[in-house]
Amino acid sequence: MSDYAFVPGGSLKFKGGGEKKKKKKSHSSSERKNVESEIKLKEKEKARDRSEEGSPAVGSGGEKGEGDSKMTEAERRFLETQKKRREERVKELAKKTHKDRVSELNAKLDRLSEHHDLPRIGPG
Repeated sequence: MSDYAFVPGGSLKFKGGGEKKKKKKSHSSSERKNVESEIKLKEKEKARDRSEEGSPAVGSGGEKGEGDSKMTEAERRFLETQKKRREERVKELAKKTHKDRVSELNAKLDRLSEHHDLPRIGPG
């Protein structure tokens, strides 16, 4: 018992004088939102130009020269493809009715083995 009689109190102390490092906040999500809004505005402007001219705009070559954001061309393309995939997913979900979703779930549950069934609990 005498071995366990002394219990030190307080928090643990680290070597180095207790300096706390501040974490850097990433602002990438806000930058992406800005880029997405810029892309939408550019698409609207291009559509407006095409409707005014009656044909596709000639010499509107690329987004490299505009350079307001710090995003690279690959990052812009990645965001655009992400947006397209998200829209496709939403369209697919919108096509199905609740009845279709329920029937798909039931079909999936039927394909599972009996190992996944809930065991009977209690009498009878």
